[in-house]
Amino acid sequence: MSMALSQSEAPRPQARPPMLELRELVKHYPAVGGEPVRAVDGVSLEVAAGEVVALYGPSGSGKTTLLLMIAMLLAPSAGSVLLGGQDVSQLSEREASAFRLSELGFIRQSFDLLPGVSTIDNAVLKLLKSVRWREAQRQVTPLLERLGLGARLHHRAETLSMGERQRVMIARALSTNPRLLLADEPTGSLDTHRSREVLELLRELCLERGVAVLLVSHDPMAAVYADRVLELRDGVLSDCEPTWGAPPSAPLSASDPTQTGIVGPP
Repeated sequence: MSMALSQSEAPRPQARPPMLELRELVKHYPAVGGEPVRAVDGVSLEVAAGEVVALYGPSGSGKTTLLLMIAMLLAPSAGSVLLGGQDVSQLSEREASAFRLSELGFIRQSFDLLPGVSTIDNAVLKLLKSVRWREAQRQVTPLLERLGLGARLHHRAETLSMGERQRVMIARALSTNPRLLLADEPTGSLDTHRSREVLELLRELCLERGVAVLLVSHDPMAAVYADRVLELRDGVLSDCEPTWGAPPSAPLSASDPTQTGIVGPP
């Protein structure tokens, strides 16, 4: 398992065309007798294939709302979401569902595993919508082995550790070879050791497969594995430079090109 990349070693994928592009994305909610709630307020962002972007922000800052709009599970008030150059915010509900199945992986903080069902059968659930069970198992087995679960393929979900359960969720999300992976607090239920393990695997796999990653987290460890670190506060997106061992809290100075948002241990 590789070590975290240092600032000087980290790849710079920004020169590549964006896989994910947000253009002035807005989500406002009406408020009775007052100003509307500006959950997301004109967010623009590009994420390249193979790039990992970590997104921080306090609770209620609009992070989950942003992910839901990207995943076409919530309609924006204005703006657009492009994946591979296609405006997916204009898709019908049926088209959006098909697009999510083939092009998008989504990892949530809660482990959506079926109790009493084996590791491999939990991992193939997304694939079963397009291929038969035996073929789905054949396709997902190398991915589970890559994630260190080769000896746990037939263990029931409830017998797995927290870290192993999260790896099953990663396998399920990547099983259809998506172009974009959204991760909402993927290490929120893990201790420091398991968090590092999961983040290392997630970064390695997505870099190998050329998957664009937007990772929402409160975990300061996530910044070490990201190519860029951003903060969403009051619906507004800004660059930030987290301190090792603590989550980011202040935006970067736009005039300082040396602040990259990638921090390694001292």
